[in-house]
Amino acid sequence: MKKRTAALILALCLLLSGCAVLLDRPYVVVEPHAEHPVIGEDPSTLRAGNYSELVSAVLYLVSQCMEEGVIQLVNYEGDVGTDLNAACLEVAAEDPLGAYAVEFIKNNYTRILSTYEASITISYRRTPEQIHSLVNVTGTTGIRREMGDALMDFLPELALRVGYFTGDEDTIAELVRQAYYDTPAAALGMPEFTAYLYPDQGSQRVVEIILTYPQEPEALRRKSAELVDAAGSALIPLSSQLFSQRRQAEQLLELLPEVIRWSSAPSKEETSRNTAWDALVGGGADHEGLALAFCLLCGQLGLDCAVTEGTLDGELHFWNTLILNGEELQADLTREDYTRLWDSGEFAALGYDWSGRPETAESSEPERQTYHPAEVELY
Repeated sequence: MKKRTAALILALCLLLSGCAVLLDRPYVVVEPHAEHPVIGEDPSTLRAGNYSELVSAVLYLVSQCMEEGVIQLVNYEGDVGTDLNAACLEVAAEDPLGAYAVEFIKNNYTRILSTYEASITISYRRTPEQIHSLVNVTGTTGIRREMGDALMDFLPELALRVGYFTGDEDTIAELVRQAYYDTPAAALGMPEFTAYLYPDQGSQRVVEIILTYPQEPEALRRKSAELVDAAGSALIPLSSQLFSQRRQAEQLLELLPEVIRWSSAPSKEETSRNTAWDALVGGGADHEGLALAFCLLCGQLGLDCAVTEGTLDGELHFWNTLILNGEELQADLTREDYTRLWDSGEFAALGYDWSGRPETAESSEPERQTYHPAEVELY
């Protein structure tokens, strides 16, 4: 009997020591804020019973663009004054919507028997229209897609609420550049842009991009429409023909002398000739404009074509990459034998480089980009 009792005591000690080991281990408890806060007896009054619900209630006021609100704290678990200050600060500084939209949040509270009533006052730096127009996207692919749509409409600003994004302003700058080459019909001069992230860190943020175009947006819209019409007219001879993808691309290349204008790169005093409009409507385009024009024409034929930026004999150069029946092929309209499609090995042997571009004042990092909407995300 004594032996059994001793064994039982020993087993209990081992179990308790095991629990102690488990309790010593670090752990994380994740409690997402309620999407819709609890409404009090008065529909204009919110209710909260703990800190998480308090944060959700304050954030709800912001999402509704309310300048004043009342939150009832019923059977509240925690220090009311401390938690109110912390919740208002968290929403204003750490939540993406609050960091983007809120100037400051003030609070005060009174006690009514066992219930506290908190009055919240919010000052905004964004209009209700700006707040309600935020677009929800996920990751860099979502940013790039929405950026392309904004460029197509020549919008002056874009604000996105992004989930799963840990990049910085440089990441956004690269996505804007990619979106520009993804949309050849609207690539009428790279806009100047400034990106802001709210908050500075975190995986969920609001991304704001302010854009300044080389011409007035309305003038660019007319120019883009003219370009699309010119591309459609250029393809009329090919529209009724049924061939393989490769043969379609070859026929398009053979048609180019009748529809595209070539031009050498302008001097510093001349206007840039680096758009599809220069190639199809204007006086002629350089390698960048030719690549954009060919990408536009291929897109209207349903061919998978992208603008590729790399180097040729060490100099910055643009050309096109096509995926035809699963095969990757290269085309460069600046070559004398521009009608030929090359495989990647042949192209590399000609002096084309996918791995870097020449150093410039803006960037000394080697980089190769293929601009195409289907490109994988940049995590």
